Amino acid sequence: MLVLDHIAVVGITRQLATGFAEKSLGIAPVAQGAHPHFGTHNHLWGMGADCYLESIAIDPDAPQPTYARWFGLDQFSGPPRIGSWILATTDMKATLKQLGPEFGTPVRLERGKYTWEISVSSSGVLPFGGYGPAIIQWQPPAHPCQDLPDSGCRLLSLQVQHPQAARMQEVFGELLNDMRIGFSDGPAHISAEIQTDHGVVTLG
Repeated sequence: MLVLDHIAVVGITRQLATGFAEKSLGIAPVAQGAHPHFGTHNHLWGMGADCYLESIAIDPDAPQPTYARWFGLDQFSGPPRIGSWILATTDMKATLKQLGPEFGTPVRLERGKYTWEISVSSSGVLPFGGYGPAIIQWQPPAHPCQDLPDSGCRLLSLQVQHPQAARMQEVFGELLNDMRIGFSDGPAHISAEIQTDHGVVTLG
């Protein structure tokens, strides 16, 4: 079964992506990190025991990889926005076999005590024109949610609007087991309703 693991806000720079998320939430990030394999860096907000938010962008000080970066960052342009939603699985091989080749192949990554696999296509672009999810599998027992300071935010819902919303629901079928995620037909857009100490805000 697939459940939401985290949401990624993407920007041309980390400063822009973080500023967008921080302004929307009214809360500064609680941690930061880097991903040498993809030449990216991020800021993070803990959102309880099973979900977190990150802002992510290309790290200008990191060497450029010879392969595509994740989350379509090599092709990203425009203002910051939710650029990906990441679903957790306990069986990467079986999940990708069921979802199909457009979801990419697993890349194994490590950072400190964390080890995980995440699906990345050869182009780096996510399925459904960049609006579908990436698939992640963490190697137990370590997971970022266990260590991130609580920002006071809680995800209420994630709405994926897309011209192929019905097809998305068909692809995931009974694999998706997260009532917070909804699909609707329309121009491609991802938004999240988040409870903060200042009330409910919409990030998107």
